[in-house]
Amino acid sequence: MKAFFPMRSLFLQIVVMTVLGVLAGVFTPHAAQHFKLLSDVFLKLISMIVSPLVFCVIVQGMQGAGTIRTVGRLGSKALLYFEAMTTVALGVGLLAAVTLHPGTGLSLPQQDLSQAAQQAHQQASALKTGGVDAFILHLIPKNPADAFVHNDVMQVLVFALIFGCALLLAGEQAAPVTRLVQALSTIFFRIMGIIVRFAPLGVFGGISYTISHYGLGSIEPLLRFLFVYFLAVILFVGLILGGLLRLYCGVNIISLLLYLREEMSIVLATTSSDAVLPQIMQKLIDMGVGRKTVGIVIPAGYSFNLDALSIYLGLSILFLAQVAQVTLSWPQLLLVIGMALITSKGAHGVPGVAIVILAATVSLVPEIPTVGLVLLVSVDWFVGIARAFGNIVGNCAAAIVVATWEKDIDLQHVRKTLAHASTSENTRRTNTHTLKNISNDDIGGE
Repeated sequence: MKAFFPMRSLFLQIVVMTVLGVLAGVFTPHAAQHFKLLSDVFLKLISMIVSPLVFCVIVQGMQGAGTIRTVGRLGSKALLYFEAMTTVALGVGLLAAVTLHPGTGLSLPQQDLSQAAQQAHQQASALKTGGVDAFILHLIPKNPADAFVHNDVMQVLVFALIFGCALLLAGEQAAPVTRLVQALSTIFFRIMGIIVRFAPLGVFGGISYTISHYGLGSIEPLLRFLFVYFLAVILFVGLILGGLLRLYCGVNIISLLLYLREEMSIVLATTSSDAVLPQIMQKLIDMGVGRKTVGIVIPAGYSFNLDALSIYLGLSILFLAQVAQVTLSWPQLLLVIGMALITSKGAHGVPGVAIVILAATVSLVPEIPTVGLVLLVSVDWFVGIARAFGNIVGNCAAAIVVATWEKDIDLQHVRKTLAHASTSENTRRTNTHTLKNISNDDIGGE
């Protein structure tokens, strides 16, 4: 396996496969339609391992914290940060829409809702009807197995927190279970390492299918929306997150992105942050962020700190209103903002879920025709590139900020590691440690 996808050249292979995917989509569109299977298989393999991996890292993170009081303090700080940043992100999306007017000049399609938009609206109606009470009840699984069977990460997260608290209270009597969880965590990390080796094939399949299906010029009417959204995410990452990291932690956001460049390339190509969960956690720990903070903040952030999704909701709501030539009143705007802040907490970073959340939010304003969702459904894959990127950077920033707040970080080591990441030699060296616990011999090397 080492001969096919060595970790050292993973970034280069992803770049090459991206280019080949574009060429295949342009010159062999009929064949490229079938390559989507490669992307679907890769993402399904990732989905297969996410729930048990999240369970293990949450439990291990709580064990590393030592006491329930420490877990509660760390968790409350993380949630406070999450809510503050997602609110700011939602405001950035609204401001971008008000300032740049991406929906001006477009007209709604006359055809009926597409099947994808209809399904999204139906699911959104159920989501809206349930309200806050249903959202809270949904956090608690019917039983632990049900959460894992349905791959409901939020329910797994809740069960892991309860399980971790019980282990802390049990003390030495639960030591065998603690060792079992540690062993399972090692196994799941190595499974993820094997899966990630095949990321270039998944990237090739996803890129080639998208280009062949939509065409290079098919998204021209929505380029303005895409440009504004990408710009909003970049400004949020560079100015808001970058400024916070620089002023509060003394960390350079560009150096951080260079340090995580392999992981970011996978996120950009697959539009899913699930694919890099274990690598991101390990690299944050390697650069000096405390293990207990990473173990709690990163998995929780996957459900509660979706910054780029919040930007998307804020921008899309006003975009659809502008397309429909509808002016929202302040009460209506505050209503959809409140709904967006609640429903976005139930959205995990999987491609497509944002449309459901958006439909639930927009359905609060009958003046905005839901047929407008067709416009956004057609380019959701492209939007997902920036959305996944912004979400994962936001979670990395959250871990660093909360760790600094908690004094669970070696800032000197962090700065030294990131400074070296800007040089080509150190980038090559850190690429070999993307998965610290996975050696070539462990996964069938020479």
